[in-house]
Amino acid sequence: MARKRAHDYEAKRGHLLRTAASLFARHGYDRTSLAMIGVAAGVSKGLVYHYYADKDAVLADIIGRHLRDLIAVVEEAARADGRDGATRLADMAVALLEAYRDADDQHRVQVAHLRLLPPSVQEELKALERRLVDLFAAALVTAEPALAGDRQRLKPLTMSLFGMLNWAFMWLREHGPLPRADYARMCARMVLAGAREVARERERALAGAG
Repeated sequence: MARKRAHDYEAKRGHLLRTAASLFARHGYDRTSLAMIGVAAGVSKGLVYHYYADKDAVLADIIGRHLRDLIAVVEEAARADGRDGATRLADMAVALLEAYRDADDQHRVQVAHLRLLPPSVQEELKALERRLVDLFAAALVTAEPALAGDRQRLKPLTMSLFGMLNWAFMWLREHGPLPRADYARMCARMVLAGAREVARERERALAGAG
């Protein structure tokens, strides 16, 4: 008969992951051991091994859970409800940046350490990253239909939006003059304005060629 999990199993796992993410972000993956994670979390090394076979498994779970959380909140913001495309794109940007609010360590770990995992694990996690990118690319097309099928321009525009949102943790302060949501909407507006200008340039080029 399978051993029944303790009622606080997931709570303890979450605590371990938050602790590990903080250590990885502060000291680096290579300089952090499972023993250090146990000490910082206030548990035995044996309990850490009860949850994870090795450090790679900890890292993969941190990044995987972080990305799945981001996808969930962005998908919720993307659901159609009569909003115009520009508003939906801005709402998605706000949702993403809000999801980053208490996840700076997880975000840093994803950006800096995903490449250290085995290739097969990397590919699984990169598929989650692509899902997130695809959601924003689809929203950009909804807001500016001329981008449909224009991968040469759509991908750079989409990644430009991610670039602005993903690195906001480096300088955006919680109690600064620019609220987080306002910054996210500003980023969405800037990228959409660029997308519309790109679409107009393409139309002019096609008209000139004709």
